[in-house]
Amino acid sequence: MKAVFLDRGTFSEGIDLPAPAGIDDYVTFDDTPADAKIIIERCQDADIIFTNKVQINSEVISSLPKLKLIQLTATGMNNVDQDACAQHDVTLYNVAGYAVKSVPEHTFMLMLNAMRASFHYHQKVIDGSWNNNGNFCLLDKPLIDLEDKTLGIIGVGTIGKRVTDIARAFGMQVLWAEHQGRTPRSDDYTAFDEVLAKANVISLHCPLNEDTKHLINKDTLAKMDKQPLLVNVARGGIVDSAALVTAVNNEQILGYASDVFEQEPITHDDPLLDIKDHPRVIFSPHNAWGSESAQKTLWQILSRQVSDFIENS
Repeated sequence: MKAVFLDRGTFSEGIDLPAPAGIDDYVTFDDTPADAKIIIERCQDADIIFTNKVQINSEVISSLPKLKLIQLTATGMNNVDQDACAQHDVTLYNVAGYAVKSVPEHTFMLMLNAMRASFHYHQKVIDGSWNNNGNFCLLDKPLIDLEDKTLGIIGVGTIGKRVTDIARAFGMQVLWAEHQGRTPRSDDYTAFDEVLAKANVISLHCPLNEDTKHLINKDTLAKMDKQPLLVNVARGGIVDSAALVTAVNNEQILGYASDVFEQEPITHDDPLLDIKDHPRVIFSPHNAWGSESAQKTLWQILSRQVSDFIENS
């Protein structure tokens, strides 16, 4: 079996990613441009394609008669034409459950940094502002504790539940949001609009689909009565960036801490960059999933899946 990894560079350089058992020809590329001709050329003889974010469309799939499996190195599957896979008898696998430690910890890294204005204070230390102030400490922006605050979680899967556990350890009250417009399914859930109104922090962990595209928009932001911090480790498209920037600038919400963006890498004209210097805004480059432990776990899960596929083919 021949496998081609189109974007091995999405993993850390020092992480070992050996060929799964059953693969005897293993070709890797650090990156592959979004060009169907190049993808087809690189994968012409491949039985298996590994990719994280390269777009695999119907033209690519129909042009690779040997292709048997597309193995994603991520959970999201919207970069592959699933209908074309079914039409050409190509199996499509993703990987789930590898970041159940990494993403929740990253969530709180973002949350704590924004609530305590850490980047703002870091700059004050290194640019001489603290020295010029002369006081033994600097407190020009309030430091906000998590204890006794209410955290609203939108998207209560494995990661959302782990975030719940950590939040309760901080002494936070946690509200699980029901899907927008639906009656809460049980006492464990709270109506969506009620969560927006009561939360001091709102953390997004839901998938991006037709129902959640720009779920956070001008109207939903207006329902956030407590002026909460918004944390996004889900998908950039869940938030209407222009509306979010307006809400931050108008002090409708406290700030924005995000690991994800509508275009990745972020483009120079992304409206979110207009608030990059806000003391309660912090960004990371879509790497919440990628602790060393999570990357190793992901590859272990992937390797088992691929080896099982080869053995059963």
